[in-house]
Parts: sequence; structure tokens; C-alpha cells
Amino acid sequence: MTTPYRGLILDFGGVLTTRMRLNGEAFEKSEELEPGAYFHALNQNPAGVAVYAALEVGEATQEDWNRIIGGILGIDATDLMRRALANLHPEPQIVDVARRARAAGIKVAMLSNSFGIEPYNPYEALGMYTNFFDAVVLSELEGVRKPSPRIYQRVLDALELAGPECVFVDDHAENLPPAETLGIRTVHHTTDPAATAKLLDALLLDRTLA
Repeated sequence: MTTPYRGLILDFGGVLTTRMRLNGEAFEKSEELEPGAYFHALNQNPAGVAVYAALEVGEATQEDWNRIIGGILGIDATDLMRRALANLHPEPQIVDVARRARAAGIKVAMLSNSFGIEPYNPYEALGMYTNFFDAVVLSELEGVRKPSPRIYQRVLDALELAGPECVFVDDHAENLPPAETLGIRTVHHTTDPAATAKLLDALLLDRTLA
């Protein structure tokens, strides 16, 4: 029997790209910040947490994020998101899986909690153009972010597929259960892109799977 999967849904930061943790550590070094300062600003400082959450659903602009995060860190806020993501690069093994899947007739979507797209568009900067995917769903444009079940349903609607026909890959474990409630097969991508690529090849391209 052939694989039942007709769709592949991929997170952007940390899946289609290299690890977010490594990018953030490189940013701290380039800005001469104390180790961990950037992550604290994003994940523990109340103002930083709030502006990031607002940015992801289109309630704050990228320039709002630049100003607030720059203020917390005490650095120049000019074009800060571009600088903060300067060490993020496409993850070649996952990108190659996406290309092979599309070549095999599987629909491929990118689903991302947005970093904002103006004035700096990281998706375009890293070559993640809309013509590379059958669907692109960005939380900023949808007004809802992972792990809300609504955003998973929207990507299914965009692909015109049902949950059990799709595989979803994310590097945050908390983003997986809501997808599973829709019948989507989930893959938790950790630190080994080769292992994730191998699993996706088996799930999507091994035509002997039951």
C-alpha cells in the first residue's frame, strides 16, 4: 500500500531553518550582550513577552518589537529584527525533503508564528518564497498563532486536505497536540535534521508503508 499522506506542513524557525538557539547565541555575541540576555528579553521580561505575542498575531508591528526589545537590551533598535535573525539560515536537509515531497506530488505548506514581514521579511530573505510552497500560513496575517487549533485548520483548508492526510513538523513540543486533535501526524524536530529528514522520507516517500 502507498503512504496515506498527501501533505507536509513545516514550521519555519528551527525546522526549515537552522536552530533558533544557535542564532540567538550568535546574536548575543555580535551585539556584545551577556549570555542569555536576548532569551531573557524574549521569554521572561514581561514587556518582551507581550510584544512578541502581539507581533505574532498582527497586534504589534515589527518596529514596535525592535523598539521594545532594543530598549530592554539597551542596544540600537534600528532594524533590530534583521540583526537578530542574521545568523539564521535554511536547513538544507529539511528543505531537500520539502523539495522531494513536492516532486512526488505531495503538497507542502509553511506554518509560522510570524516574526513580522515589514520592514524586514525573513521568509523572503531566506528564500522561503510563496512559490516554493503550496500554501504559506503566517500567524501575523491570520490573527491567530500556534498552538491555537484554528491555525492548523486554516493550513488544512489552504491545502484542501484533511488532517489524517498530513504530517506536521515543529521544534516546539507544545505546538504538536492541537494538530494531533485534527488527526494530523506530528513530528517533533529536535536537534538532528538528518534524523527528521530520514523520518519524513519514510513517512512520505516510502511507497511500501501501510
